Order: sequence, then structure tokens, then C-alpha cells
Amino acid sequence: MEQGFGFAHFISECDAMGKAVLLLLLMLSVASWYLIVTKSIANLDARKRAEAFLKRFWDASSLQEMESTLDADSNENAFARLAEQALEVSNGTRHGAEKLLVAGGMSEYLTRVLRNVIDQEAAKVEHGLTVLASAGSAAPFVGLFGTVWGIYHALVQIGMSWQGTLDKVAGPVGEALIMTAVGLAVAIPAVLAYNAFTRRNRIWLAKLDNFAHDLYTLVTVGNEKA
Repeated sequence: MEQGFGFAHFISECDAMGKAVLLLLLMLSVASWYLIVTKSIANLDARKRAEAFLKRFWDASSLQEMESTLDADSNENAFARLAEQALEVSNGTRHGAEKLLVAGGMSEYLTRVLRNVIDQEAAKVEHGLTVLASAGSAAPFVGLFGTVWGIYHALVQIGMSWQGTLDKVAGPVGEALIMTAVGLAVAIPAVLAYNAFTRRNRIWLAKLDNFAHDLYTLVTVGNEKA
């Protein structure tokens, strides 16, 4: 009777090391797909919130009118947080607030405040990218290690059975190559997602930086006129 080979048979023949490698690859895959799904949803939601806020912002006739429209969702929108912080600086300066933070001048203080918000957003959007990068770079090598270990384990078993014909070797060696395939299956989505998120973050932060420059101009010009 011909012996059946396949993934199930490979799992049943795996030793502790082989199963540990498969478990590690499974954990990397679960972590990668969790981040891919959650970050995709979060990015889509952030874009919708930002578009809605920017439309309201540029439709407002003045900064004071815009300030009255800032709602409780400001903390969930990086553009709204920038506007909120800029308006707080503007109001504090207009009302004559004297603090050590603004001792160097309102312009310098406003620049630091806006840069701080952008830095916080940069740290937020980069969360999880290390896991994707690690999965994308390490998974192929983990799978390759599993393949080498599986081939070694299979050849030892074949040597002990004194049956070294091609039909006896090809099945176990072919099954061991499953580890490499699994490693690539984990790595490829992680690499593609990492590149996509990195590009999205670069564009997102560039838009934030441009909006911060616009706010800086509006606030400084507004205070000079006041």
C-alpha cells in the first residue's frame, strides 16, 4: 500500500523542534494579519475624520469660528489636535498669558507645540510596524531553518530504516520544504503591508506638516493684526 504524504502527515511526523518552528510562524502570521486588519481600518477611519474636519476648517470664516466647532472627537483626529493646540497658543498670547514656555517668543513656542503634536502622531502611526518588519524579514529564515531541520530529521529516519531509494527520500524531503513555503506565506503579506503602511504614513505626516505650516501662518498673522 502506498504511503500518503502531505501537510497532515508532515505534522504528525514533526518532532518538538519542527512543531516549535511551525508555532512561531503561526504566531508571526496571526500578529501580522491582526496588525494589517486593525491598522487598515484605523487608517481609513482617520482619513475620513481628517477630510471631514479639514472641510469644516477651511469653510470657517475665522479661527474663532473654527474654535467653536471643535468637538469632542478632536483627540481622535491629528489635524484637529493641531488646530486645537494652535488656538490655545493663540488665545493664551492674545490674553497676555506669561509663562516660561513662551519666554522665547510666541512664534518659537507655537513651532514647538505643533512639532510636538506631529511627533506624537508619528509615533502613533508607526506602532506595530516593527512587528511587520520583523515578520517579513525573519519568517523566510525561520521557515528555511524548519526545512533544514525537517530534511535532517527525515534523512536520519531513512538512514535508520536502511531504505534510501528515491521514493523513500522524495516524500519526507518534499514535506520538509513545506516549512519554506509557510515561511514565505507569512513573510510576503507582512512585507507588502509594511511597505504600504510606510508609504501611507509618509504621505500622512507630510500633509500634517503642511497643515501645521498653514496654522502657523494663520495664528501668527492673526496675532499681529490683533
